[in-house]
Amino acid sequence: MTRIFSGIKPSGHVTLGNYLGAVRRWVEVDQHRAEALFCVVDLHALTVDHDPARVRRLSRQAASLLLAAGLDPRLCTVFAQSHVAEHARLSCLLECVASEAEARRMAEYAERAGAARRAGRGVRLSLLTYPVLMAADILGYRADEVPVGDDQAEHVELARELAVRFNQRYGAVFVVPRVTLSPVGARVMDLREPAVAMGKSSASAAGVVYLLDEPEVIARKVMAAVTDDEPGVSYDREGRAGLANLLEILSACTGKEPQVLAESYGDAEALKRDTAEAVVEALRPLRARHAGLSADPGYVDGVLREGAARARELARPTVDAAYRAIGLLPPG
Repeated sequence: MTRIFSGIKPSGHVTLGNYLGAVRRWVEVDQHRAEALFCVVDLHALTVDHDPARVRRLSRQAASLLLAAGLDPRLCTVFAQSHVAEHARLSCLLECVASEAEARRMAEYAERAGAARRAGRGVRLSLLTYPVLMAADILGYRADEVPVGDDQAEHVELARELAVRFNQRYGAVFVVPRVTLSPVGARVMDLREPAVAMGKSSASAAGVVYLLDEPEVIARKVMAAVTDDEPGVSYDREGRAGLANLLEILSACTGKEPQVLAESYGDAEALKRDTAEAVVEALRPLRARHAGLSADPGYVDGVLREGAARARELARPTVDAAYRAIGLLPPG
């Protein structure tokens, strides 16, 4: 059976972009068609300045939201990265296979390191080695597919390169994974800056819809979305990015094509109202289920505990094989 691995980083509150671009597909498609592992990659949240209590809180919240969205522990494995030691064990080995130049060429490193330096902050070594840990996340489970957005595709490509290199040097241990990109239109952009993806760590929350935003907050953010001064509504991702973003969000919520939706509107205000209403309704059941899970934290902790046990069973033989292959003595 095909095996899938993907994860979500608890670096901020989970957004509409995370849901429409990744989580909904995990729920509706991936957990049903493959042996799927979905991980709260909390170790990755430590690569930049952080508040420890906030990381713990957001990690549990992310796990709760994955379950509220519809991930079923009977169908897939949901766990926290730090609960499975094999991630860190394998990352150490892969750092001995990867080069510094490969790590430095990653676009995310250049962007985040540059921002840190401009702000007068130091750059953590873990930010440089982040893609290697991500490779360990994937390769330790012998994952066949990694569903990611296009902004993470280069990290999966590095995982592929490291798998091939390790296998050639030390013996066939790893499966070489393939990227499964999100469908076109699944990348939700910031409502105030439609050239920038809607992200958990955005500098301003004004253009970001969070899954736990109250309905009136969602409506206010959508109604304040940036569009343009041209009359009418048309679907043009390059020339009318703000309108295209709204049309794609509405499309994701209704199942209708953006081009078809555009023909139904004479002005942006009507489009904004319908988009706000569609987003609120799409998130309503998720919010209700999350409220129930929040009232029973023991259930979420139990899911993570059982998920970690299952993940360890899957990863340990592969990581142990990698340790033997690369030349390390077996434990006594």
